[in-house]
Amino acid sequence: MIQIAVDIGNTRIKYGVFDEKGLVKADQVQSLQELTDVVVHGQVQHAIISSVRYLEQVLFSVPGKIVWLSPTVPVPITNNYGTPETLGMDRLAAVIGANFLYPNQDCLIIDAGTCITFDFIDRHASYYGGSISPGLDMKFKALHTFTGKLPLVEQAEKFKVPLVGRNTIECLKSGVLNGSLAEVTGIITDYKQQSPDLIIIVCGGDAPFFEKNIKAPIFVVPDLVLIGLNRILNYNV
Repeated sequence: MIQIAVDIGNTRIKYGVFDEKGLVKADQVQSLQELTDVVVHGQVQHAIISSVRYLEQVLFSVPGKIVWLSPTVPVPITNNYGTPETLGMDRLAAVIGANFLYPNQDCLIIDAGTCITFDFIDRHASYYGGSISPGLDMKFKALHTFTGKLPLVEQAEKFKVPLVGRNTIECLKSGVLNGSLAEVTGIITDYKQQSPDLIIIVCGGDAPFFEKNIKAPIFVVPDLVLIGLNRILNYNV
């Protein structure tokens, strides 16, 4: 049985093709037509779609079931989030993916993308929430946008920089990159105080930067959201 999990963001359309054994292929496309071609040529039977954009028509037809992920779709965890209707579906999928990969474990999921999100799910599969802060590129853009003279640091090298910057560009990099490392490290430390056996899973575009520079043991799972979406699909088929 072949099925597809689709994560439609503001700028990218990511998908994962799964069979009974797990993830077969993960990739991204630029258009909905390309995605339709993937579904048709891959002989997909079931599909799940998570989208930040409202789409008026179904993208494709499959012989089985299409699940449009929403707060009302049944999920295989206990969702204790206070306002589930405002919870990003990618955050929910990442949490479910972590619980699937590391069952019976306390997990902290760090999604380092446009924003840096932290989400906690305990060993009993109860999800509580977490926190949201600006991502690396967002911080660089904010420093340029909301000041009069600070330049925009574009495509910053995502590696640790000296603590003491010797010029404005170096100071911006030190502040954003070292500051973000200190933020993530500090939050991990706080969570570990309440859950000493905590499993830390990192995903998102900037995951490699944190993987290289955080001393705490972490697991980088680039396709965590897609894995979680497929888990939800299996739960509803």
